[in-house]
Amino acid sequence: MKNKEVINHIVNWLKNYAQDNKMNGFVVGVSGGIDSALTSTLCAKTGLPTLCLEMPIKQQQNQVDRAQKHISWLRKHHTNVAEKMVLLYPVFDALSKAVEADEQKNEDLLSLANTRARLRMVTLYYYAACERYLVAGTGNKVEDFGVGFYTKYGDGGVDLSPIADLSKTQVRALASTLGVDQKILSAPPTDGLWDDGRNDEEQLDATYEQLEWAMTQHAAGKSPADFVGENARVLEVFLSHHYANKHKMEPIPVCSIPDHLISVSYTHLTLQTTPYVKI
Repeated sequence: MKNKEVINHIVNWLKNYAQDNKMNGFVVGVSGGIDSALTSTLCAKTGLPTLCLEMPIKQQQNQVDRAQKHISWLRKHHTNVAEKMVLLYPVFDALSKAVEADEQKNEDLLSLANTRARLRMVTLYYYAACERYLVAGTGNKVEDFGVGFYTKYGDGGVDLSPIADLSKTQVRALASTLGVDQKILSAPPTDGLWDDGRNDEEQLDATYEQLEWAMTQHAAGKSPADFVGENARVLEVFLSHHYANKHKMEPIPVCSIPDHLISVSYTHLTLQTTPYVKI
């Protein structure tokens, strides 16, 4: 991959899209992970105002530290970057109590994890609306189009996706080229939605490199039966996530009503017209 050329392509794409749509800049949720680090850096390089939001909800301290260090580094090199921290855990706790969530139930835990992502989306759009900014998504290709590893109307609720055509391997390569901090480059990928700090690959039961391989095999029409051992297992894992989360990756289904059930005749209506008067 031609890293510098790809970086310039994405930066120009971001800037042109914002200007063509009369938007002033970007807002990015910065989590301390590599995807948000790359996305925020690309937005900053457009020269347009870029607001980096931290939105901790009982976050692991190492994630917070990495996010703050990254934002400080960005602001040192880009005068168009601003930062803000919004502490969302009081809102999260209040909502948890209001819905009487039971943290002993696995299904409630998953719902609460997704609720964190949705509270962050609401916060991003609040600031976006205030400044006429675009919410820049941080999902990569495997997450957005392979295994659907994101929250519907959470981190999946964005205005544009600058890195969604890049694999995790390519994200790391571009981030390294741009000088993103080594601690972010080497940190285990995590969605930051769990109190215990579990990482993405533990949740997915495969590494991103394995899932990238599986995604290419699925696109080539291969099935687990075409492989043995670990390769067969990884492809099965990929397909399990892919089909379970397909509802996120496809357009929202619309119930189409047959014409004969809803056809309306307007022949009985009399249109009232106002006489034209020349002034």
